Amino acid sequence: MNIEVCYTPQAYHLFHKQEAIVVVIDVFRATSAIVTAFYNGVSKMIPVATVEEAMEYQRNGYLAAAERNGEMIEGFELGNSPFGYMNNKVKGKTIAISTTNGTQAIEASRHASKILIGSFLNLDILCEYLTAQKKDVILVCAGWKNKFNLEDTIFAGAVVHKLINESGFQTTCDSAIASNHLYSLAKNDLYAFLSNSSHRNRLAKLDLERDIQYCLTPNQCPVIPVMAGKYLVKL
Repeated sequence: MNIEVCYTPQAYHLFHKQEAIVVVIDVFRATSAIVTAFYNGVSKMIPVATVEEAMEYQRNGYLAAAERNGEMIEGFELGNSPFGYMNNKVKGKTIAISTTNGTQAIEASRHASKILIGSFLNLDILCEYLTAQKKDVILVCAGWKNKFNLEDTIFAGAVVHKLINESGFQTTCDSAIASNHLYSLAKNDLYAFLSNSSHRNRLAKLDLERDIQYCLTPNQCPVIPVMAGKYLVKL
């Protein structure tokens, strides 16, 4: 089994393999929020690329979440903070969601045979599942508006590290090798390592340090969201 890392959604077409499993990663904060939502009982989520699509679902009676540039868009019930999904109002619901980066990465990889949602919150259970599937894996980092970012790359490195060292995966992909090296540098204190990263500072200016700390804490939500048609559901 081979593992590769795609640093931005815009580059996904260069990595696409028909039978490979794709893991979409947006640590700060879309995939962390999605994993948290399913851990707290959400039934389904509908990732959409545009705010207008989320608004249309809202008009049709769905709960809807929308975020741009780190802030919840006015008029929506939810944004991109995992803490917004830690309550009974989401239990059993179907929620449409559109975010700056994460849902764009899902859209970019829509032709993959299987799309999973990854975050530090579900790291171990995700790696256990990938190991059992015995298929090639492509880790797609959402980045920031199609640019490289550190936190998604470091999480990709954590997956690469576990799958190569514990599960017999291989790689000749330079971006996977680089991600693994970054994770090795960061793993003892993710929070400190990311202190100067662009998106951590962007969120800190919005008084979202609590979100940052939560999103960097492994294995709090042992669930795996997976795309099934237009829906995300719990695997």
